[in-house]
Amino acid sequence: MPANPAPTLGTSALPAPREGIAGAAPYGAPQLAVEHALNVNENPYGPSAELAAAIGRAAADAAVGLNRYPDREALDLRRELGEYLAAESGIPAPAAESVWAANGSNEVMHQLLLAYGGPGRTALGFTPHYSMYPEYARDTYTSWVTAERGPAPDFALGVEAVTAAIAAHRPDIVVLTSPNNPTGTALDLEVVEAAAEQLAGHRGLLVVDEAYGEFRRDGVPSALTLLPAHRNLVVARTMSKAFALAGARLGYLVADPAIVDTVRVVRLPYHLSAVTQAVARTALAHREELLGKVALLRTERDALAAHLADRGHDVAPSDANFVLFRAFSDRDVVFRALLERGVLIRAVGPAGWLRVSVGTSEDNTAFRTALEEADPR
Repeated sequence: MPANPAPTLGTSALPAPREGIAGAAPYGAPQLAVEHALNVNENPYGPSAELAAAIGRAAADAAVGLNRYPDREALDLRRELGEYLAAESGIPAPAAESVWAANGSNEVMHQLLLAYGGPGRTALGFTPHYSMYPEYARDTYTSWVTAERGPAPDFALGVEAVTAAIAAHRPDIVVLTSPNNPTGTALDLEVVEAAAEQLAGHRGLLVVDEAYGEFRRDGVPSALTLLPAHRNLVVARTMSKAFALAGARLGYLVADPAIVDTVRVVRLPYHLSAVTQAVARTALAHREELLGKVALLRTERDALAAHLADRGHDVAPSDANFVLFRAFSDRDVVFRALLERGVLIRAVGPAGWLRVSVGTSEDNTAFRTALEEADPR
């Protein structure tokens, strides 16, 4: 009996992706096996063995019920996030109904644009900004427009620039970031207030992304303090950075309950797994340990910025856990030279600039040493 013929590949044409997707590359910073990974603004200090065991027990407890769907409202987690914010920012604890949680602040932002963007609607951001913002807009058929931040090295954003851009574009959504990625620049609250008041005139939404909020310098307030006065304001946070939970994927927002309810309409069913909820709640219960390195990272950040300035680099003032600086020579050449020396940073932001995450003292020393060779004065 003859052997079965070898299967043949189909000859029909591949389906065509929708407009705007064809040829686009997926988001992704390099994930390379290097000794000093300083490119994606992670917290270099993971949980202790004791906390890892507590997280494991919580995950194991959740695993017993994995045959059932998770709590789709995650009200206990949302209430505990509100209690944490009250302690962190000195605000009255937001009710669970004013807090929303999702798989990282990326999903939070995506859900906001699903709910308030869409065909015929416009979102406004200020460059240089986080590279995913236009991707959220693209994926939700929202028009993305930008205005420029102030000049280097401060990249400041003032009331006049923001209100002029809102007047020019009349956006449905404005995204402000404080501290801003990739510059590290924090916002004055009068900028947030002015934007919220102007947007209220045509029922626009203001989103303030505070993913790096816990790293801000003393005396720099959070936009959370403005929530009672502005029903069109959303403040987004994450547990990826200060909480050292980038691998857990937990982001959240605080807003008027009506905004939270609108986001709930577009969320996917049971979007937040039982394991994620258990891990996040355990982290919140042990936040003193997880946040215990924030002060050290702020000190290391300031020392790193001072070192770069002493070398003669232009350095953006940072309230985050990274520093943006201008290279002396071609930034791509410097990036590769650092990588050859086991130090991975990020070529991002304006032409000629590089961003380095704040690592451990050993990481930061390795970066300094490598930079002396890779980008000599």
